[in-house]
Amino acid sequence: MSTKMTIIATKGTLDWAYPPFILGSTAAALDFDVTIFFTFYGLTLLRKKITAQVSPLGNPAMPMKMPMGPKWFRNITWNIPNFVQSLVPGYEALATTLMKKTISNVGVASVGELRELCQEAGVKMLACQMTVDLFGFEQSDFIDGIEFVGASTYLDVASDAQINLFT
Repeated sequence: MSTKMTIIATKGTLDWAYPPFILGSTAAALDFDVTIFFTFYGLTLLRKKITAQVSPLGNPAMPMKMPMGPKWFRNITWNIPNFVQSLVPGYEALATTLMKKTISNVGVASVGELRELCQEAGVKMLACQMTVDLFGFEQSDFIDGIEFVGASTYLDVASDAQINLFT
């Protein structure tokens, strides 16, 4: 009998897109039976096109001294308070571009690649039907191979799992 693990993915920003896919693909590689339940903003990670951005606002733990972007750009210190970031037009787009460049520079897979890896490894991906309805999405907006379920389905799976995580 393999270890069963579930993950609830509730956030759709770029930085929060990584944990469910990294944990899910790693656990599947270790022969865990993995199910990820995507709800609220996490549901957007199952759309055909992932549009996740970094949101430094409201994320005081984001290291603004992180070496982001191209190598020539890494010596710049980004010590910008959150309230100032909210006033700078296009700041989230800039932060997202720099983070994606950093991810690429250090050889970390993209969110899309990790999602594909999860699919290939047999990770079950459950989309919250209530959230689909709430946000006015159509099932055709999402990738193939996922199930549209209610919370009770997730709870049934989670009640049988040894590991339940919330991201």
